[in-house]
Amino acid sequence: MSVKRSILSRLTIASLVLLSSSLRASEVETYEIDTSHSSVKFSIRHFVAKTTGNFSQFKGTLTVDRKDLTKSSVKASIQIPSVDTDSIKRDKHLQENDYFNASTHPLMTFQSTKWEATDKENEFKVTGNLSIRGITKPVTLDVELLGFGEGRKGAYLSGWEATTTIDRTDWGVDGGQPAVGKEVDITINVEAVRK
Repeated sequence: MSVKRSILSRLTIASLVLLSSSLRASEVETYEIDTSHSSVKFSIRHFVAKTTGNFSQFKGTLTVDRKDLTKSSVKASIQIPSVDTDSIKRDKHLQENDYFNASTHPLMTFQSTKWEATDKENEFKVTGNLSIRGITKPVTLDVELLGFGEGRKGAYLSGWEATTTIDRTDWGVDGGQPAVGKEVDITINVEAVRK
């Protein structure tokens, strides 16, 4: 009798562990960026004003832990040839070696390594590795969770905004100086769909 109880007890414990693991796993959600409702924009100093632009082709995935958002992660890539500054001549020049060298390095990538909560609700410091021109360096984004909610046709969405400023010369993008500034202000808005 005691043997049967021991076996039942072990089976019950094992079942509870598996159930607990399953529940924890179910709290982690995967979202894919909806590029038609997202944007990657930048601005940079040009003499006494600022020039703006965007990248139109990009993709990314967010893994979100709704119970503890600091355990979330994001991975994204941007197609350098999709840069658009409202000038065909300038966009073509940005592909060349003194800027992005897009023929050799057509992708810019970001992979988060750490999410940190701030003293403001739904705002985070997200640090990760940014790769441009084959050079990888850490960058920290100021990220705001805009919300979760229902979309069209049963889609479930998450919304995010991220901003940062980088020194482009850290990645070897050093053309145009001193007329073109070093610091690039970046603003990313994301609407992502739960998979």
